[in-house]
Amino acid sequence: MKNLIVVLAIFLLGSQMGFSQKKYEPTWESIDSRPVAPWFEDAKFGIFIHWGPYSVPAWSPKGTYSEWYQYWLQSKSLFGNGKFTGTEVYDHHTQTYGPHSSYYNFGEQFTARDFDAQEWAKLFEDAGAKYMMITSKHHDGFCLWPSETANKTWGFPWNAKDVGAKRDLLKELEVAVKETEVKFGTYYSLYEWFNPLWKKDPEKFALEHMHPQFKDLVENYKPELIWSDGDWDLEPEKWHSPELLTWLFNESSIGQDVVINDRWGKDCRFKHGGYFSTEYQSGLDGSHPWEECRGIGFSFGYNVNEDVNDYASRRTLVYLLLNVVSNGGNLLLDIGPDKYGNIPPIMQDRLLAMGQWLKVNGEAIYGTRKWERACQWSKKGKKDWKPEGTHYLPADFILKQTIDQQEGYAVREIFFTKKDKDVFAIVPKWPKEQLVIRDMKVKANTEITLVGTDIKIDFEQKGKNLILKVPYLTPDELPCEYAYTFKISQ
Repeated sequence: MKNLIVVLAIFLLGSQMGFSQKKYEPTWESIDSRPVAPWFEDAKFGIFIHWGPYSVPAWSPKGTYSEWYQYWLQSKSLFGNGKFTGTEVYDHHTQTYGPHSSYYNFGEQFTARDFDAQEWAKLFEDAGAKYMMITSKHHDGFCLWPSETANKTWGFPWNAKDVGAKRDLLKELEVAVKETEVKFGTYYSLYEWFNPLWKKDPEKFALEHMHPQFKDLVENYKPELIWSDGDWDLEPEKWHSPELLTWLFNESSIGQDVVINDRWGKDCRFKHGGYFSTEYQSGLDGSHPWEECRGIGFSFGYNVNEDVNDYASRRTLVYLLLNVVSNGGNLLLDIGPDKYGNIPPIMQDRLLAMGQWLKVNGEAIYGTRKWERACQWSKKGKKDWKPEGTHYLPADFILKQTIDQQEGYAVREIFFTKKDKDVFAIVPKWPKEQLVIRDMKVKANTEITLVGTDIKIDFEQKGKNLILKVPYLTPDELPCEYAYTFKISQ
């Protein structure tokens, strides 16, 4: 009997430790067998931060990414939503800073004078975010931490510790965020547009610059998520991504727990790595863990050209979250601080509004999964209205699909999520007298409540349809704004 107990204890210990310490091989078959941590699928809402030397000029035409300032400047090209000559950024730069001014001068001007990591971390918590992602290094190659690798291959100091801020900004944020319940994540660009070594020998750059720099980031800052980007110019084999990822999973100090995305080489997205990552799209079907990222404004980096009309409304952001979560995904919502480290008030307002809505409706979001269908469309019209002629999908598409119905198109009447045996029906409009949920049958002892209140909802089953008898409530009696959740417990 004693021997049996010992064997059983060893088996249970192996189940808890050995299985989680599986050794991965440098093949996609092996890497893709690694599951995405369940906490990521439970999180549902994260905050993206784009912050670097591009936050100094903070300038790009509306409909384009300001964090691409260096590329627009030096290539004299431009793309996005709109029609451009291609020289807009170049013309602005020469007129504002002079024809001989270099982008690299912005490193000294990126002072982060007002940056307070504790204030940022508190804002993330108050917004209801479960994780955050900071651009530790974007495509310009500038690092928010003291990277000796960056200085070596560039040939001059090109990191926040040595120029500008003269601070290890990444470490300050890591420490502050890890004092909260919010997970700490780092965005990391594999390539750098104009790095001399990249321009000379991309594969050598990958092995002698990117790999050691990536390992330095991992071991000194221990991110709980890594958001790779800048992958598209080389195949994953030339990036040597499989080898790097097996090091990450097998040998690094964060290997057992770290979550990664799918941007590890040309044609790798939606196929290999970790969770799938979309950008300014309407979403995936939820058959694989995924995340949609977009800005509160259009640009990821702060852009002084954007005004109030370019920022998504509070209502729009709530509906974007519902659209993503009902399809089993996460929303990664971006903010762009200014060069001093101030988060623009309109961005703070939007994040706090998300937090207020989630305080009431969080049980219908966090920890949920996709139900048998993501939403209920109105009966008449085509589905999935989209604007024509845009490179990136504007945020207000979701309003056209919910409360601002377009001629000839249906709207989403109800969003659905599920958790265990509970189904949540979330409506963007408060129903008048009744809510009809088509093709849903419930048991006689089912209980339906209005989330955020103690109100029980009467209902009846009519054939395949469930009819909720919704009480009249004044605006002051409603538990929240923008969208309302009915919890159906069976």
